[in-house]
Amino acid sequence: MGKKILVLTGSPRGSGNSDMLADAFIKGAEESGHSAVKFEAGKKKIGGCTACDQCWTNGHACVDQDDFYELEPLLESCGVMVLAAPVYWMGFPAQMKAAIDKLYAYGGSGGLRPLAIKESALLLCGGDPAAAEYDYVAQGYKMILSFLGWRDRGVLWQGGTGAPGDISPDALQKAEGMGRGL
Repeated sequence: MGKKILVLTGSPRGSGNSDMLADAFIKGAEESGHSAVKFEAGKKKIGGCTACDQCWTNGHACVDQDDFYELEPLLESCGVMVLAAPVYWMGFPAQMKAAIDKLYAYGGSGGLRPLAIKESALLLCGGDPAAAEYDYVAQGYKMILSFLGWRDRGVLWQGGTGAPGDISPDALQKAEGMGRGL
């Protein structure tokens, strides 16, 4: 039986390079018998964590009523989460970062409902061709994995992708292979 995969995308600009990476990953995963759902966090209205420590007081991870409510059932039913995003100013896009910040409610001392997620992968792209920018984001990703107790299934990045369609066929093949290899 295949795995259920949540692909969380962060680009507010649809059909860009990070979405192409996400779609290639999904294609490979589905070819291997897994199922995948794509949640476009970059196009949702998700506010950032306000550190109110009111997690779960209203039956939801966050008391702020926003599009994170749509993400909750996916977080609680998928066994793998893939983060696919462009790198903006050495980090995740703000829209995706807001969704990631709200994962706090599922870990540490505040986690009242378990996540089904046990594995994760990271797909990044951006205009800067240097590895340092992506290494910085990957470090943060590894800290998220540590906090939530997830197993890393790989990190893939490609720089030099400032314009839509700049992603290389090689990167798309690697993303597809990562999905196939779950």
